[in-house]
Amino acid sequence: MNEIEAVQGEIREVVRELKLLKLRLSGVVARLSPSPAEASPLLDVEPADPKTEIRSVVECVMSDSLGPAIRDLEEVAGAADRSG
Repeated sequence: MNEIEAVQGEIREVVRELKLLKLRLSGVVARLSPSPAEASPLLDVEPADPKTEIRSVVECVMSDSLGPAIRDLEEVAGAADRSG
């Protein structure tokens, strides 16, 4: 195994761990009951509800940070396969 293959193997392991963390965060959000504003959007409820904020931040991190990081790392981990 050459140096690049070893590093790419390690990156693939990191990707597996990131996917597990993303799944774990998704489960955390799923266990959080809806806030009053989320349950009934017609109610005049303070939008800075902690549940709404937690759900919003975690979902944003999963889609805007973890998702792209996973895709980029998967791509670079397979770069040697494509280059021969």
